[in-house]
Amino acid sequence: MIIAYPFSAVVGLDDLKLALILNAVSPRVGGVLVRGEKGTAKSTIVRALAAQLPPVEVVAGCRFACDPSTPDPSCPDGPHGAGEGRRARPAALVELPVGASEDRLVGALDIERALTEGVKAFEPGLLAAAHRGVLYVDEVNLLHDQLVDLLLDAAALGTCFVERESVSVRHAARFLLVGTMNPEEGELRPQLLDRFGLTVEVRASRAPAERAEVVRRRLAFDADPAGFAASWEAEESALAGRILQARERVADVVLPDARLRQIAAVCAAFEVDGLRADLVTANAAIALAAWHGRTKVTTEDVREAARLSLPHRRRRDPFDAPGLDEAHLDDLLSQHADQDPDDDPDGPGGPGGAPEHGPDAGGSDDGGESVTAETAHDDGDSAAGGRGGPDGGSLGSGVASVCDPGAPEENGRADRPSTERVIAAADPYRVRAFQVPGLGDGASGRRSRGRTPNGRTTGSRVPSGRLQRPHLSATLRAAAPYQRERGRTGPGLLVRDTDLREAVREGREGNLVLFVVDASGSMAARRRMREVKTAVLSLLLDAYQRRDKVGLITFRGSGAELVLPPTSSVEAGAARLRELPTGGRTPLAAGLRRAAEVLRVERLRDPARRPLLVVVTDGRATAGTDVAGAAARLAGTAGVVVDCESGPVRLGLALDLAARLGAPAVRLDALAAGGLGALVREHRAERGEYRNDYRRAV
Repeated sequence: MIIAYPFSAVVGLDDLKLALILNAVSPRVGGVLVRGEKGTAKSTIVRALAAQLPPVEVVAGCRFACDPSTPDPSCPDGPHGAGEGRRARPAALVELPVGASEDRLVGALDIERALTEGVKAFEPGLLAAAHRGVLYVDEVNLLHDQLVDLLLDAAALGTCFVERESVSVRHAARFLLVGTMNPEEGELRPQLLDRFGLTVEVRASRAPAERAEVVRRRLAFDADPAGFAASWEAEESALAGRILQARERVADVVLPDARLRQIAAVCAAFEVDGLRADLVTANAAIALAAWHGRTKVTTEDVREAARLSLPHRRRRDPFDAPGLDEAHLDDLLSQHADQDPDDDPDGPGGPGGAPEHGPDAGGSDDGGESVTAETAHDDGDSAAGGRGGPDGGSLGSGVASVCDPGAPEENGRADRPSTERVIAAADPYRVRAFQVPGLGDGASGRRSRGRTPNGRTTGSRVPSGRLQRPHLSATLRAAAPYQRERGRTGPGLLVRDTDLREAVREGREGNLVLFVVDASGSMAARRRMREVKTAVLSLLLDAYQRRDKVGLITFRGSGAELVLPPTSSVEAGAARLRELPTGGRTPLAAGLRRAAEVLRVERLRDPARRPLLVVVTDGRATAGTDVAGAAARLAGTAGVVVDCESGPVRLGLALDLAARLGAPAVRLDALAAGGLGALVREHRAERGEYRNDYRRAV
């Protein structure tokens, strides 16, 4: 038996504990997204909470965990009669792996039984298994967008709909949704982050005493899990009992109209999209009041709920500064604190008083409407309208100045040599779409053609393992020639396992976009480097939208530096770009050799993800030798050269580099989508035409 680390024994992480508890008290809060650096006990605390949830009673034999007192009338295993057996079991903790398929998530027709046995059977997915429990998605930012859409729709509606392969099934799917992610590995799409009710940013403590206590407890648990868990049994029992009491109380909590106006004013002032933020904040405030034993929501409840529900809804793109201005939040709450006559902040219902237990404690005497937990819920779609923006990451602070045209041009540090300068970028723009030629097998994305689980069907193949995407017509064609040998003389087909075929689908894949940026003195002209940084920032934003991994190499002085190892976090790339200094000689060959080495290592780590090399330079090489030899090491790698040369006299050195790399070249001022697109030319060195085309375009 696996023993979970006790929830009460987790040191610190107060916001995360509160967010998880609020979701345990009221699933209407909508789940929680936990963002943070690696090694911060994100997974540990989620599994610990699941162990503290009250046991659930289910109909015996029901695969969908129906409640015997109120069974789901649409349960595929139903209908369940009043006299059916029941049993108690712990609340389920279901983990959704990153590589799960759509069928595994929502369920589907058991195609193997349908074809080999003639049985029309529905195979439940993970959403059914998680009903009335916890669905935990580790690294949710690495999950395919379509799966995240399905997951969050089910979480918002409390119902899973399956319409596929002649199967039409609806079943209840109400669960506590918890997703964890490391922002350095990439962001969730803005439209998806809004579907998470609360978000919490976690970081390891910097206090030595607290860190020591974390290690002390973990070592004790690893040495004797059962004994350590027993030492925290009293605290765990008290926590489970308090959660159960809060669950029973939450339906009676009243949200006075004065508090509701505060919620609306705060959400409007922070300019969040749609109304989902208002609904989530209201439900979280109600759950918080129930957790503290109150029957009426207070201003302090609203403040705590807003602090957890609004930060990830404020951002519009991945480079916006994260967080919530709590001083501004307090000002807004004070400005709209239309006090309810029955809401005395120093009395029993106030934040400093004891819990209310009187028979009239839940009433509202302000003459306005009061909202209870029963009426504060909405399905999140009819009222919410749009979807919001992503939460801030640990690397996001400071990135805003990369996009700020008004930021200082030179942000030099005291320890930076006087010959170096740091120049800010302007606002990013939409760039032309560059693709890797051919057909790949990489992760699903939006850049190049690839064989992916999602997309149009282009063929079929024999499955290498379990049948995932059945191709019915190909299966029947494979079985048809052998019917006489199998003794089949009547209508219909006899299908065997060897006849099964799965669909081959073509969609779009994500790539590794490796930027090789010239940061030498020849690029340090004030206007040119600003344009270069803006262009790279725009390409980074394009890579974010297309679900790519990115890497950044710069070369200047005497060598090249990998300033950003390949990652899915464009925020990290933007942060590195912000601090990028310029100056010194131009070791172009060193930059190309470093790129070749990085791509060699990445092919071993992630062989299915094809690279796209983006070289940003004017082509001058004033340090090092053998540019041709360095370029030869990159032969066969898809790429593009962004020519940064400017002025009335142009040497065309970037074009020579493009010819050696076998890559197209595009002028820096023609990088934006539309407008100067006619200036883009694919240059083929073997035909000797690229230079003439370029000069005619200029």
